[in-house]
Amino acid sequence: MKILVINAGSSSLKYQLIDAADEKVLAKGNCERIGTDGAFIGFKTPSGEKIERKAQMLDHTQAFEAVKDALLDKEYGAIKDLSEVSAIGHRVVQGGAYFNKSVLVDDDVLKKIEELAPLAPLHNPAHIQGIKACTKVFGKDVPQVVVFDTAFHQTMPEKAYMYAIPYKYYQKYGIRKYGAHGTSHRYVSEKMAELMGGNRDDLKLITCHIGNGSSITAVKGGKVIDTSMGLTPLGGFMMGTRSGSLDPSVVTFIAEKENLTPQEVSEILNKESGLWGVSGVSSDDRDVSEAEAHGNEHAHLAHEMLYYQIAKFIGSYYVALGGCDGIVFTAGLGENQPKLRERVCDYLECLGVKIDKEFNAKALHGVTGTLSTPDSKIRVELIATDEEMVIARDTKAIVESLKK
Repeated sequence: MKILVINAGSSSLKYQLIDAADEKVLAKGNCERIGTDGAFIGFKTPSGEKIERKAQMLDHTQAFEAVKDALLDKEYGAIKDLSEVSAIGHRVVQGGAYFNKSVLVDDDVLKKIEELAPLAPLHNPAHIQGIKACTKVFGKDVPQVVVFDTAFHQTMPEKAYMYAIPYKYYQKYGIRKYGAHGTSHRYVSEKMAELMGGNRDDLKLITCHIGNGSSITAVKGGKVIDTSMGLTPLGGFMMGTRSGSLDPSVVTFIAEKENLTPQEVSEILNKESGLWGVSGVSSDDRDVSEAEAHGNEHAHLAHEMLYYQIAKFIGSYYVALGGCDGIVFTAGLGENQPKLRERVCDYLECLGVKIDKEFNAKALHGVTGTLSTPDSKIRVELIATDEEMVIARDTKAIVESLKK
């Protein structure tokens, strides 16, 4: 069974074609700048060569046409006919309280994803476009499955996901913590349990998905008991352009002083804060690191704030879990920023964490493995996340269940 995995953004579309039999990635690529004259598709050939082509992609349907052409390309294509694609799996950011697992797409599912759009205004509408565009290009007979970022977090107890605001706002609008990056947290927590060779039900894990968007999750017995992101991906600790959680009065104070609308303040907190806002340099950690190396005090402060905040979340989840067996670093910065891992783990020495600093310094660009030393009280692991594989596995399981 060949499964096409899709991650549709508002102006982008990433894809992978995976052979579910041996979990081999047959093709992967991305469409960028959808809706503009500068739209293009980039993809890797079976031999690993990178190809980039301009294409007309005024909407997601045209983007899928470009994906189809790339998959069927006579010279570089991975398949000879579209009928080889057995199913399509989609990443969907917000499933709210409706979905605690992956589901087959139907009209009711689409309606609920659309209903939840206010909780993920940049993502859910794009996912709907992607699903509908898939139907136009691949036909109604190809089953489609949606895998929700929020689903893994639906095991959180009320005391963790509720906010201390009037209860009526939860009843009226569903205002609560939903979390994000659930597919990634699920993958690395399951992988960590496998690596530790123990019964997942007995393990207490803290998974750290650190990238331009970041979240930390406490997993007890394979189930989430708390996570850092909240109603939206703005919650938690500082990120590339996001402020993370802060005193709510900051919002009203800035709005009053600057005479800003709620939307304008939201723009500041979502797109002008975090590493970028504090450093004044960039949202890209590589640029911030370079500036810090050249003596930029604001860049240094931004990093110090980030390391401190990550360590605080890990510490709080140590308490919430009643101890910890393993800590996982993953995603862009988690996998490729040795200094971040080292500095965070320095804070955690009080919990008995010890890491092999020599190996940690070399662990980047695909290098994974155990970061902690044999005498560390908590195992610390670097695991490359693979959300696409989770989507492919769920899609395969759901589609196969339809045949029984």
